[in-house]
Amino acid sequence: MNRQYQHISDIELLERYYSEKNQEWIGILLERYTMLLFGVCMKYLKDENEARDCVQQVFLKVLMEIPKYRVEYFKSWLYIIAKNHCLMRLRSRGSKSPKELNESLLVFSEETPRKEIEEKELTFDLLEHALDELNEEQKQCVILFYLKKRSYQQIAEITGFTLLQVKSYIQNGKRNLKIILETKLKEKRENER
Repeated sequence: MNRQYQHISDIELLERYYSEKNQEWIGILLERYTMLLFGVCMKYLKDENEARDCVQQVFLKVLMEIPKYRVEYFKSWLYIIAKNHCLMRLRSRGSKSPKELNESLLVFSEETPRKEIEEKELTFDLLEHALDELNEEQKQCVILFYLKKRSYQQIAEITGFTLLQVKSYIQNGKRNLKIILETKLKEKRENER
């Protein structure tokens, strides 16, 4: 992510977008949440290539939809768009899936229950923290592979790891992300009891 923008809040980036109508601000937000978005798509689609394709489609949908609404909670709004997109994709191939959220629910307003907003934020936050808990090699390879769209060969050249190491770090990183996420969700539920 462009370092000069990493300390600017989502709300401020949205404000800049709405006042300047410059899509660069939305691009920064999307870059900020790409890994989290990928995690949501993987959760529903269970296929890496399909999830990556889905992330790109969600990016396009966001760019088309965001001028129509005054989005307040970008992370939560993005989560719902991604979830809906995945559910529609599953439905189109005949999978049984939960009822898709209505398009009008994509925007959080003052009346939106705080709990609903917090649950969406929690999902993204947990994924973000889970990524930070990977060891440096796994984190580096996972980010290069999923965020930067690098091949195994390119990652090996960038990092100095062997192809076998790169493949191992990506597979183990993906598995560890899942374990960390499941553990964090379980802890969160137990703490709420």
